[in-house]
Amino acid sequence: MKNKFPQIVTIAIVSLYLIFLAGAFVRMTGSGMGCPDWPKCFGYYIPPTEEEQITWKPNTEFKKGMIIIKNETLFVSENDLKTGNEFNLNNWSEYTKHDYATFNKFHTWTEYINRLVSVLAGFVFLFLIYASTKFWQKNKTIPLLSFGAFFLMLFEAWLGKTVVDSNLTPTIITIHMVVGLIIIGILLRLKFIISEKNTVYKYDKLFNRLLIISVIFSLIQIAMGTQVRQFIDEQVKLYGFENKNYSLMNPSFKFYFHRSFTIAIVLVNFGMFYLNQVKNLGYTLVNWIVFLIFLETITGILMYYAEIPMGTQAIHLLAGAFLFGLQFYLLQQSRKVG
Repeated sequence: MKNKFPQIVTIAIVSLYLIFLAGAFVRMTGSGMGCPDWPKCFGYYIPPTEEEQITWKPNTEFKKGMIIIKNETLFVSENDLKTGNEFNLNNWSEYTKHDYATFNKFHTWTEYINRLVSVLAGFVFLFLIYASTKFWQKNKTIPLLSFGAFFLMLFEAWLGKTVVDSNLTPTIITIHMVVGLIIIGILLRLKFIISEKNTVYKYDKLFNRLLIISVIFSLIQIAMGTQVRQFIDEQVKLYGFENKNYSLMNPSFKFYFHRSFTIAIVLVNFGMFYLNQVKNLGYTLVNWIVFLIFLETITGILMYYAEIPMGTQAIHLLAGAFLFGLQFYLLQQSRKVG
């Protein structure tokens, strides 16, 4: 198991980025409330595929906790029951955590798959902490980081429930995203310790400081981006998906900050690129960072001027997560003094 630990760390990193991808697809399709409850979906471990399954019918058995839609309202069963000929309100309580009383098969299964990916990633993290215990005598940092990542994953699961219960509160969504990036940072630190502990890199003080700034800037930009996206979702809900051109009418300060802050990010990272070339530092990850910044900029422009074409939001979010990961890993390399 000890020899397999580097592969387990890599799989954990991949699984976390798959969660980012699934989450981006959920946001892109507006499927965040596809399952009104958590951890089940309409009270089912495997969600319904037809609205008829969650519609009240006479002489039908329902398990405790199952959710139905009746008169455009969600109701949850108080106990295991079999319905009579008439709807008996005493057997049901109105689901009041939010007022989203619509069944959309595509949204429901999109959200369910997002949750399923998270559950599978959880099993990977269980293997991670088990394998890390083999390093306790040799390097306690490895198991400590592994357990830290695992407990943050549990915190992420709780945040996921809170996001659903709070009807997609923007602040909680932002925390949810930032904690995911922190877990990425922990895993990348683990990967560096076990893969490159004997590798010597050139050290440049100015480059390292610019890199620290770039990591902080990326965190700020991603956090602000989640806030902007929530504003767009609210506008789409107000005007309708067919009127996406209204989604950025009267944008808030957060949108202008998010757009303008890109200039600072570009300048800092291109400064790193320049130093890497002029001083021949040999950091190949810088080239990928520049590419991802270009991709982020292009997709951002497309979302604003082309009414959010299909796929651009997912690419934009995932590229941001990859950008932060590469910057953070490069930070580990640049701080290792030969």
